[in-house]
Amino acid sequence: MLFFGASAFFIWHAQQGEERHVERLQDLAQARVGLNIATAEREAMERRVNAVRGSEMDRDQVEERARALLNLSRPGEIILPYAPGERLY
Repeated sequence: MLFFGASAFFIWHAQQGEERHVERLQDLAQARVGLNIATAEREAMERRVNAVRGSEMDRDQVEERARALLNLSRPGEIILPYAPGERLY
């Protein structure tokens, strides 16, 4: 009886271990996707910062970005809105 109980215990844990292994692989895949998204966001932020950094600063880009953030425009300007997936910043 003790042998069957121990065998059942180890068999049950072996089966649960396989299921947990599959779950951990799925978690790892989801974490990699999250890492790729975070890396892309970081690179986009670095591009934005480099566009307004020190000697590389482009006054037109700074002005354009400031007006976009403040939602301002000059009279006579033509505004071309970007689709959400095609935005520059």
